[in-house]
Amino acid sequence: MNMPRRQRLPRLRLPSLRRLPWRRLRPRSRRSASLWALVLLVVLWWWHGGGERRHWPRQQILDAIRFVESSGRQRPPDGDDGLAIGPYQIHRVYWQDALRFAPELGGDYQDCRRRDYAERVITIYMQHYVPAAWASGDAEVIARTHNGGPKGTENQKTDGYWQRVRAQLP
Repeated sequence: MNMPRRQRLPRLRLPSLRRLPWRRLRPRSRRSASLWALVLLVVLWWWHGGGERRHWPRQQILDAIRFVESSGRQRPPDGDDGLAIGPYQIHRVYWQDALRFAPELGGDYQDCRRRDYAERVITIYMQHYVPAAWASGDAEVIARTHNGGPKGTENQKTDGYWQRVRAQLP
């Protein structure tokens, strides 16, 4: 019985690692090695977002806003000459917007003094005005909207507020 003979494939010639010009790849001085390391670090920094983090879990964002608004106190005094109440310093118009978007929220404006109720008001407000930012945890958009209303991100006056909230985020 004759079996077909197996044909030999041509052998691939890969360069040997010993034959590579390693000396040419090595930096010639400490200065050039430092430069290459610096370039590598800058590329890695840029690739990971340039050092500025924008997204956090919602609870961390709410905690930072609460700290900026009321220093984390359970029963903070009313702010803005009595126009804002509760740990998040919510204005009546803000609460009315949330109630209009979700009537099932119920309650009274004075309920905004309770942290859990105020967080539900903020959630509804953000889901209506900045749903993508709320879903992704974009802290800057959320903080500036909380402080400046639906167009808070366009208002330069909310920049300082964002910086204070940012300082409280991990």
